[in-house]
Amino acid sequence: MADLISSFQRLSLADAEKVDASKFPELSPEQKALESQWLTLSKRFPESIEQLNENLKAQTYLLGNAPSSSDVVVFARVLPLALKWSSSDYASKRHILRWLDLLQNTLVEVPQEAKLTIDFSIAVPREIKEKPKKTQKDAGKESGKASEPKAKEDKKAGKADKADKPKGKPDEETLKKLREEAAKAKKEKKAKQAAEQANKAAEEAKPLSPSVIDFRVGFIEKAIKHPDADSLYVSTIHCGDDEGPRTVCSGLVAHFPIEALQQRYVVVVANLKPVNMRGIKSSAMVLCGSDDSHGKVEFVEPPAGSKAGDKVFFAGHDGTPEKVLNPKKKVWEQIQPNFSTNETLEVIYKEEGKPAANLTNAKGEIFKVASIVNANVR
Repeated sequence: MADLISSFQRLSLADAEKVDASKFPELSPEQKALESQWLTLSKRFPESIEQLNENLKAQTYLLGNAPSSSDVVVFARVLPLALKWSSSDYASKRHILRWLDLLQNTLVEVPQEAKLTIDFSIAVPREIKEKPKKTQKDAGKESGKASEPKAKEDKKAGKADKADKPKGKPDEETLKKLREEAAKAKKEKKAKQAAEQANKAAEEAKPLSPSVIDFRVGFIEKAIKHPDADSLYVSTIHCGDDEGPRTVCSGLVAHFPIEALQQRYVVVVANLKPVNMRGIKSSAMVLCGSDDSHGKVEFVEPPAGSKAGDKVFFAGHDGTPEKVLNPKKKVWEQIQPNFSTNETLEVIYKEEGKPAANLTNAKGEIFKVASIVNANVR
């Protein structure tokens, strides 16, 4: 890598968008997919700046520990923004600043008046990691340990009391008491069963939550045309399963060239019941947004840095999905009409009387489509 940097002829800032990718190491299929996503996200700066900073936190360059042509292109799009940042912005963008400084001193020739000049030892404070505070649960464990000796003593005392009681047939008063306790227990059992049935009925009457749907990030390894259906693609998609990738049939031939389904990240619905589609079993569904009036369809795009198998959910509905949605209960058909996109192209779930909930992940990142407002997401 040092040889590449030392021999690399630095590009002028004006020519950064025209960088020749062949001058850099060849990318893996996954790196190519990430490169495509970063080139798209960088057009939305400053909206995606926080994602860029988080991505650079654990790696030297945009796609890992080796430079690529995408570093040069994204550099040219970030630098004008960074020059406007004040010192109060430096701490939250320290990883971007480190990356910019590296590129302007190795890969890109930046005019002095446009150069980023920051004294990192003074202007950019280091991140401080706080030690985890002791929780109530930890305190409870300590108090539980202290009470163990007393519990053992009480247990021994109980055994001694039983040993002192005379054995034999219980008297009438004892029998009466036992009958009353049995009747009370029976009554309580009936009341509990009635309450459980009422709760079950209320639960079934409640509106279904999108938390029952298993949304995940998927990575399409390859896609081919279905041998017996002109409208279907057959894709091999990694969804984070231990048993390996899934086979997925998608009716997208009319909307995407087959090249658009190669080596890319998508969002999948992973717990629909598998179905046979013209002789091939399909075990998931690729989530898309569509404008039905114009026949336009776009993929729901995972944020940069996503991995196959990452959990995806609507904010406020991060529950445990059902293993397989019961097709007889029409769960998907009841919930899906509430999925759409808003004016800023974000995928949302709309529930009557409540604010719209964004499709997100554990990091709180947002999922979008490219251009369709008020899309039907399915």
